[in-house]
Amino acid sequence: MVKLQTLDPNTPMFAQLNEQTGRIVLANTFVVPKERTEAFLTLFQRQAEFMRAQSGFVSLRMHKGTAGSDLLLNVAVWESTEALATAFGSPEFQRMAAEFPDDIVSYPHIFEQIDV
Repeated sequence: MVKLQTLDPNTPMFAQLNEQTGRIVLANTFVVPKERTEAFLTLFQRQAEFMRAQSGFVSLRMHKGTAGSDLLLNVAVWESTEALATAFGSPEFQRMAAEFPDDIVSYPHIFEQIDV
């Protein structure tokens, strides 16, 4: 299973999932060793298909770091943290998450859009 790390030490991911919100963006940065990238993306594609079928899902995009970076960035939009938490908590998602190797590190964080 992917090793989860907190991007903001003052706001762990599980605390964010308890926050009542409207539309949110989940930005999840993965550190994936180059030799595991193809296998990771195959597993992630299965997760993405599952998530697309969940209530409250809006969109998802994966981005790859440049210049030989080991980073992948998933940006997913959800109608609410409740919808995201429900999807994360489903037994099917948990089974898929357990398939990822433990040398992959994930830095998930939830954001709300603000006007600037």
